Formats: sequence, C-alpha cells, structure tokens
Amino acid sequence: MRTSLCNLLPLNLGFCFFWLQREGHTMLTLVVFLLCAASSVTASAKGGAAGPRLNNDQLYKFSYSTEVLVDRVRGSKEGTAGYRISSDVDVNLVWRDPSNKDDQLIQLAISNVRIEPASQRSKKKNVLHGSTAESLLGKTKLAALTKPFFLHLKNGKAKAFYSFWAEPATIKNLKRGLASLLQMQRTTGKVIENDVSGRCTVEYKAVKRQVTRTKVLDTCKTAETGFTTHSQVLGIGRKSSSVTTFTLEDGFIHSAVAEETHSLAINSHRSAAAKVVSRQTLTLVGTEAGPLEAAGTDVAEVVKSIDAKLAAVGIIADKIKSKCKGCPTLFEHWQSEQKQLEPASLSKATAPRSFLALLQSIRKASKDEILKVLQSASKTSLPQVVDAVTSAQTTASLDAMIQFLNFTDAKGLVLQERFLYACGFASHPNERMLQVLLDISKGKIGSADIKESTVIIMGALVHKLCQKGGCNLPAVVEVKKLILDGPDSTTVESEVQMYLLALKNSLLPEAIPIFTKYAESEVGAYCTIALTALQRYDFTLMTNEVKHTVNRVYHQNHRVYEKNVRAAAADVILSSNPSYMEVKNLLLSIGNLPHEMNKYMLSKIQDILRFQLPASNVVRHAMKDAISHNYDRFAKVGSSSAYSGFMAKSADVTSTYSLDILYSGSGILRRSNMNIYGASNGALLHGLQVAIEAQGLESMIGATADEGEGDLESFAGMSALLFDVQLRPVTFFKGYSDLMSKMFSMSGDPMNVVKGLILLTDHSEVIQLQSGLKASAEFQGGLAIDISGGMEVSLWYRESKTSVNNRGALVVTGNVTVDMDFMRVGVEVSYETEASLDFITTVQFSEYPFLVCMQMDKTTFPFSESLSKYESISSGKSVVSHKRKKQLVPGSEFPLHQENSNMCKKVFDSSW
Repeated sequence: MRTSLCNLLPLNLGFCFFWLQREGHTMLTLVVFLLCAASSVTASAKGGAAGPRLNNDQLYKFSYSTEVLVDRVRGSKEGTAGYRISSDVDVNLVWRDPSNKDDQLIQLAISNVRIEPASQRSKKKNVLHGSTAESLLGKTKLAALTKPFFLHLKNGKAKAFYSFWAEPATIKNLKRGLASLLQMQRTTGKVIENDVSGRCTVEYKAVKRQVTRTKVLDTCKTAETGFTTHSQVLGIGRKSSSVTTFTLEDGFIHSAVAEETHSLAINSHRSAAAKVVSRQTLTLVGTEAGPLEAAGTDVAEVVKSIDAKLAAVGIIADKIKSKCKGCPTLFEHWQSEQKQLEPASLSKATAPRSFLALLQSIRKASKDEILKVLQSASKTSLPQVVDAVTSAQTTASLDAMIQFLNFTDAKGLVLQERFLYACGFASHPNERMLQVLLDISKGKIGSADIKESTVIIMGALVHKLCQKGGCNLPAVVEVKKLILDGPDSTTVESEVQMYLLALKNSLLPEAIPIFTKYAESEVGAYCTIALTALQRYDFTLMTNEVKHTVNRVYHQNHRVYEKNVRAAAADVILSSNPSYMEVKNLLLSIGNLPHEMNKYMLSKIQDILRFQLPASNVVRHAMKDAISHNYDRFAKVGSSSAYSGFMAKSADVTSTYSLDILYSGSGILRRSNMNIYGASNGALLHGLQVAIEAQGLESMIGATADEGEGDLESFAGMSALLFDVQLRPVTFFKGYSDLMSKMFSMSGDPMNVVKGLILLTDHSEVIQLQSGLKASAEFQGGLAIDISGGMEVSLWYRESKTSVNNRGALVVTGNVTVDMDFMRVGVEVSYETEASLDFITTVQFSEYPFLVCMQMDKTTFPFSESLSKYESISSGKSVVSHKRKKQLVPGSEFPLHQENSNMCKKVFDSSW
C-alpha cells in the first residue's frame, strides 16, 4: 500500500516522507523516500519529454540573430544606437544516453556571420558601412566563433557547456548566449537554472506547442558585482524583464524569440533614464540528414573523442575587461580638467562635471598615478582633488590619501577635513575605509577639530555599513564600542559632544538609552544633541521610557531647562506619534511659558495643522477641548515662529522646507533651524539642516535673561547636517572676551561651514545579457556646494542679522554602454543646474515686541538636459548624435506666514 502510494505521487516526495515518518518507521522511511525519488526520475524519463528532444541522424538548420539597442527609456526621434549579429546555425545530436532520451549532447556550429546596424541608417550615420564580420572581428576571432561547440542537455537543462579555453571571452559568451536558447522545459513550473546570465529563478508556462520562459532577473547571481548609492532618493530605479517564447515542432524547437529589457532611471528625475534592449531570434529553416551518433558510455568520453582540447568551460558568462585605446592617462586628464576645479569655478556646473569625469579616471588608476596628481595640484585646486580621490572609493585611491595626508600636522586641517567629509558622504563605503579612520583616531592628530571630525564621521560610516548588513564586521564592532562607551568615558565637554554627535550619525538603536540619559543633562549642549538625535529615529523605537523622559524635559518636572532645549523636546514629542494626552499637555503649557516660547509653540501647532504633518490628526482632536484651545491661549504675541512649505513638487520627488526661529525675551536670536527634505517613492532624505544658536548676549543690550539662562556663557555657533550626515559644528565666538574682540573686528562676511564636491549619486553595474553581450551602467551625480553662515549685531542700531547662504551646482550623468572588442555603442543622459538659496533674518530690538523679518530667496537658475548616443568600431570610426534642451527657472521668495510679511514691511520701512 505504501509503495503504490509513492508511485502515484512521484512529484510529492515531501508528502511521501511525512506519511511514512508519522508511522514511526525511521529506517523504512529513509529507504522508501529514496525509492520514491528514483521512481520520480524514472517516471520522467519514461513519460513525455522533459525538454527539447533531437531526432537521431538529423541536422537542424537555423537562422539566428541577436541584436542590442540602447536609447533613452521613452525613445527618441533620432532612433536607437545598436547593431545586429546574424548567422546560420547547424544543430545536431552527437550522443544520447540509451536509458534516458532527454540526456543529450548537442553540437552547434555558427557560420555565415554578418554584423549590421539594428535599424536603417544613412551612409553618413552608419558606422558599419563598408565593414564585414572579418574586418570587425578579425580572422582569429571569426574563426573561433565559427568553430563548433557542444551543449550537454539533460531533461531540458544545461548540464555542461564545452568549448575551448583559448578562445576570447567575448566569443565564448556569444556562444553561451546561443546555447542558452536551447534550454527549456515543456511543463509549467518555477525552477532555478544556470545559463549565460548566471544562476536565475525561471518561470515556465506551457500551452500545447508553445512554451513561455520568464526569467526573474533580480534573482540572477553572477560573479560580477556592482554598487549603488545607499539613499533611495538619490539612487537609481531599475526595471528589468526577460521573456522567451518557444514554438515546438516534432519535439524540438521550431522557433525561439527572446527579448530582454533593462531600464535605469534617476529616482529624483525620472526623465533622465536609459535602457538597453537585447533580442534573440532562432528560427528553423529546414532539416537534412545529419551525422551518426557517436559511440560512448558518457558525455565526457564522447567529448574527449571529438577533440581533446574541448573543455567544460561553464555556461555562465566570463568577465570581460574593456580596454580603452588612446585614452589619456590620469595625469593628462587632470591637466585638462584642472582649471574647472579652481575655487572660482565651484559655483558653476563645469566643476561637478569635471569632478565626475576625473573620478572615473581615478577609479582606473594606480596609487602612484593618483599620488602624482595630488603632488602636482595647485594649493587652491588641491582640496577639490582630495574630494575626487576620496570619492573614488577604490583601494588605490584610499592608499594614496593615507600616504599623502599627514594628520599630525595642524596646518593641513582643510585637506584633512575635506578627506573626512568625503568619507562621510561615501556612496558605498567598505570596512577598510572605517578601519583607516579608526587608525587615524588612535594616532597622533595635530588638530582637535580634526579629532572631532574623525570620530563624528566614523559614526556616519557605521550607519551606512550597518544598512548593508555589515554591523558585525570587526571594525564596525570596535567603532560601535568606542562611540557607545565614549560619552561616559570623559568629562571634557567637547569630547562628550563629539561622541554624542558620532552616535547621532550612527543611528544605532543601542544609542537610544544614551540619548535618553543625556536629554536630562545639566549641560544644555548635551541636551540639544541628544534630543535632535532622538528625532531622527523611527517613532516605533521611541519606548515609553524615552517618551516620559522627553516630556519631563519639556515640562521641566525635575529642573529648569533652556528654551532651545525645551523647544527641541517639543519637536521630539510632536514627531514621535504623540498620544492625545501628550498633545493636550503641550497645549495646556502654552500661556505658562516665557513670552517668545509661547509664540513659538503656538506657531508650531498651527504649522502642523496647516501643513498636514503626521501629528495633525491628534492635534486637531486635542484642540476640540475648550480648555486646551481658547482665545487666551492662542492669542499670545511674539516674534518666534515655525513654518513649513514646499520647495518643489513633481511626480518624481517632493522637496519641503521648514524654518523654526526662537528668540529670547530681549529680542536676540536664541535658535534658528532651517531644514530641507526630499521625498521619493516613500523614501525620505534629510538634505540639509543648518542650525544657528546663540546664548548669553543679553548683557550687550542691558536686558534681562530668560528663566534658567542667566548664567549662560556668551556663545554663537552653527551646526550643519548634510545629506543625512552630521558635520562638526562651527563656533562663531565663545566667551565674553572672544565676543567683544570679534564684535570690533567683525567684517560681516559669512563663515564657511562646508565647501567642496560631493558624490551624491553613484551606481555602477554590469548587466549580463542573455545573448552573451554585456552592458555596463554608470550613473553618477556630482554636487559643488558652498554653505556659509554669519551673524552680525549692531549695538548702535540695536539690530541683529543672521544669514545662511547656500550655493550649489549639480550635474548628473547616466551611461549605458555595450562595449565589445569589435564595437562600442552607448547612450548618455544627463542634466545639470546651478542654484543659490539664501535665508536672512533681520531683528530690530529697539522696542518690544521687536521687529523680525525672515527672507528665504531662490535666485533664477538655469536647468538643462542632454541626450547623447554613440557608436564606434575598433578601427576608430565613430558616429555621435547629441541633443540638448535648456531652460531658465524663475527665482522666487519662498512664502512664510502672513505675520512675517507684515513685519518685513515694517522693518524695511523703518530702515528706509
């Protein structure tokens, strides 16, 4: 009974095994399980054909073509770039296992090879005009391509591919592409197969004489790996498909038509997109009498008898390294780009364009070649070279930087910090980069600022490596321990801040208890860092303990806190999925706060409602209570404010800004916080945060400090977070004597916070096409940025002015190239822009309520897109088409609340 059940269910071996195991016959279970497996294999062999089955002594004659096309995704009037390889193919059975008709050794022979454009071209635009397969490939490669090769097919699956080791990789890959077309099964189902594309999951659908094979390309595993930007907003979106339709006749393939498409688009600007399309067509044109089957007991014996040099070289494609003929050396390239990387050009698109071009050359260069460029660069261009070399993220580039920089020399601060920031913005950092920074932090460092930046940036690298699943790498584990233990390992204020900022960058869940502890510190700077760090975490990680702590800080249950600390606590509460009671208590506090904080909290609540922020529903619910929401509470006056708005909205990305300003009761700025976010496809990027803080300045104008702030030391500084990476804060002045010396020497010029070239988008991959051809995709985005800020105070005019100036130029390029030995075709999509954004706050504190005017201006800026397609052959002949579209985007002043507009009118009227 049990044996017959197994025979009835040859495919359901798991059921067989379970049914017997349930009876408790352990040994019998194993024996019968194996018998079931053998039975299922035999049933397959004895029943219908599993895959294509060739007839004995018959030669199948096919026509074969494979073509590759590149273009932008939505196509273009100029047509695609690409070519077609056509040939005749003879296929015959060499050997078959007598006990299994689906165990076959098949010979394939290519002949009459032709290479031609994929579409009709004029003579002028036809790079292949006058060329033949022999002139393009060369006699040796053409002879190799037309040499017969063999495929061992068992039950429709490729078990081995036989060719010659000495053949060029490009030739073997083309043969593999053809051989892969013969692999198929005649039943519906999902399997894992090896073919030229790699090891892939494949879905079959069989209907009568037609079989459709759909390859799930995301599952394909190959030896060639690439990398991509960790941020989805700045990254690349990819869509791929591969479908082959087989028509069968007399048990074998009558036709096979395959089409494979790969589309890549920049997530933030999807019109900048490129695609590669690969098509294969194999059609039976006739049959005739063929050679007799070879004698032999197995495949290996038969292959050896045909030609001893034949070898099982694997069906998965070989790696191919393209060689650039006539390309300049790195040093020659640097000399041609040097002028564009001088500081005067950093606000122009030519700077990031040259940066990206130089970066590609650096990635192919040796350490000595890179050092030659570093050592020859001018003093003014050298910081930009450091940006490019570090952003290359190769072993050679990192080795060159380690050798070039001397961290014991305090005079090298600018170059050292540029190196560290470039590491922080790295698109695909590895463990070695983190280890290098760890070694630097352990050694002698000439500048305290560099020591701080090194540790802070290590936190950013920990976050990126953990995102990629590298949290348990030895260097990551060591750095995690260093920064987690750091705050409690020292009593030096600057060092505690350094470790807290590193933890803020790391976003480690283990750091949440540390931030919770320091949120209640007696040092205001610790509280602010801890609270702003907690705001960066997903609200699901905010435990009740964390929420209770943050609420205690805001409501001052245990001690008095500075206004900016309480404001930061309110931000955490409102952004962490607040409960009804939390919001109600916040509302009830309004009216019992210092004047300016009352106004700030009112503005914050109104902004949440107006801009439909996540907490808006619970806030609206809490405001239904008349005690929480009444005229007395919501009619408080002051100049502090909070406002959010849209910078840009499109189908691809939404960019928003927020401006929060908190003043002291005397009219002097306490905190200014500007944020810019980008959102795309559900992903969020904190593009920019510039926070200016000031304290202890009331003595300058004879005013009284607010509650809990009477003993604060005079201080003003700025902190920046750029593309999710917290940078080292900058101090304008600290202490009364430093304040007075800078007051009298103050030029009004802004202080630089960050300046340099940043690699925003970085995507590189090799796309192995089923035809055997390879495409490479390179998408890079470079940003030249200059962020500065300043603060001026005039005692004579009783006026203060703070400014944040952002200047930038962005260039993004995407290349998809099919580069074979004999021909190169490709498409490049790109866009570029230059822009500036200024945020200026003017305060007149000669009377109360004082006058405050905020301005956020975007200048008119150019925007251009371009499309290039190119085809070239090994002789040097090439055809290039180029199309460019330019436009001017009008400048504007971003809207703020109506109160601000009214105030600005008064400020400028009084100034006039």
